[in-house]
Amino acid sequence: MKSYIGIDLGGTNVRVAKISEDGEVLAQVKGPSYGMEGPEKVMANIKALVREIPDWQECAGIGIGVPGPVDTAAGTMVLSTNLKGFAGYPLAEEMAKEFGMPAFLDNDANVAGLAEALVGAGKGKRFVFYTTISTGIGGVLVVDGKTVSGKHGFGGEVANIIIDRNREKVNYLNAGAIENEASGTGLKRKYEARKGETIEHTGVVFDRAEAGEELAKECKAEYEKDLGQYFATIACVCDPDVFVLGGGMMKSADKFLPGVIEQYKAMSHTAVHDTPFVLAALEEPGIIGAAMLPKSNGI
Repeated sequence: MKSYIGIDLGGTNVRVAKISEDGEVLAQVKGPSYGMEGPEKVMANIKALVREIPDWQECAGIGIGVPGPVDTAAGTMVLSTNLKGFAGYPLAEEMAKEFGMPAFLDNDANVAGLAEALVGAGKGKRFVFYTTISTGIGGVLVVDGKTVSGKHGFGGEVANIIIDRNREKVNYLNAGAIENEASGTGLKRKYEARKGETIEHTGVVFDRAEAGEELAKECKAEYEKDLGQYFATIACVCDPDVFVLGGGMMKSADKFLPGVIEQYKAMSHTAVHDTPFVLAALEEPGIIGAAMLPKSNGI
């Protein structure tokens, strides 16, 4: 059975793993990424970590997941907010040259979706749309085991999709962008502003809604409607076989997902009402998905 090297590179930490083609983590090392100290130090660190993996030479290829949009054809980052100096840096080429095997690069949310499509909740499906809902919202369409990143690497950058242009302008995203309205951060922000109280986490909103608090019920209903509209929009674009949902908000999925599906059906064509919504199955989709990039590319 083939195995691959997966690298989950963030602005703060980096993880390197040896992973089998069916998604089993065989070995893993991790450490600080030195993300703001420039490519020379970051790359030296990654190369050293790869060499700590037992029998790394047996691997068929290397996959790297990074934050932000990626030019997958060139193997470079388009933007590198959390990794200083990496915009345009030939990251995949450098790794391929160093280790003598094919190397591929993609966005971290994209590779998580790829993992779910190939060895997780979407396994066996041709068209998988993965959405992660946590502090932010990310997504990716996976078709026949390949992520659809587009010409500029912005395919799947769903955070800026507008669900209501009359909402508050919060940050650099559009007013009414789905990330600001329906991420965990967004729900918490809006509830706290209306309540005049700081809460520990978004689960409090769902708990209070269940207990009958009117404000919490209103915020929950708005949240469900916003996500329902978002998924209805996605269905208009790509009509997937399945929606796979990951991220920290899925801890409360039983509290809000039925309402989201109800709203989705209210705002979508009857032909797509049978599209299943399933929870992500993998505990480590980021690192597994990075390792799946060579497999996705026929290695």
